[in-house]
Amino acid sequence: MLEARGLTLTRGGVAVVERLSAVFSPGEITAIVGPNGAGKSSLLLGLAGLLPPAEGEVTLGGARLDSLHPRARAQAIGYLPQSPDIAWDVSAESLVALGRLPWRDRGTAAIEAALRALDCKSLRDRPVSRLSGGERARVLLARVLAGEPRWILADEPLAALDLAHQLGLARHLRACAAAGQGVVVVLHDLALAMNHADRVLVLKDARLIADGPPGEALAPEVIARGWGVAARWLGEGGARALVTGPGPARDAQGFGQP
Repeated sequence: MLEARGLTLTRGGVAVVERLSAVFSPGEITAIVGPNGAGKSSLLLGLAGLLPPAEGEVTLGGARLDSLHPRARAQAIGYLPQSPDIAWDVSAESLVALGRLPWRDRGTAAIEAALRALDCKSLRDRPVSRLSGGERARVLLARVLAGEPRWILADEPLAALDLAHQLGLARHLRACAAAGQGVVVVLHDLALAMNHADRVLVLKDARLIADGPPGEALAPEVIARGWGVAARWLGEGGARALVTGPGPARDAQGFGQP
């Protein structure tokens, strides 16, 4: 289990996550959603052990995350930031191979599997500077998968992908969960969370306001509370679409009409 207990995270002295408690289970896809500035990316950083708690703790298998050796933590948790920096203009395959660094081995089979899973085999020899935004996003996630972590923590992994690759990645993440890995993703697209997650956490103003199965955590009343938007769901489970309509004003942001 990956668990946050009374977790408060701060940046620049400002609380970006406040007193959050949640247990994340292997074998599940958990989506973290919320309006801009809600604390989603900060929570993912905290769960990865990259943003130290101001209060509370994060544990992995019952052990405090900050007590683990950095190499052991990197072996257990694969983290993909929202806007990763790439320091060197290496080939796509070389970048994916960096995912094996925590293990100190080449891991050829794991690298090949990651390239295949993200449809990157045709890109392997191309410098990353010559990749499109979507191609680069796939290669960067392949780097995470090459490390064969027990936990995949990814910030907006689907945002830059076309529809076919979004669906392909969603299927692969489902396969990872079915194999026993834990998957936690930050998403802005609520329909993706509704259709592909087992569980959804909704954040607003640094606090957790909903936590449960997608049908409950993304109910229209929760969306109204979290985003100030009137919305309803159409379609059947696994293929639902969100329709918005006239609803409450977005006074705090200065746009929208009642």
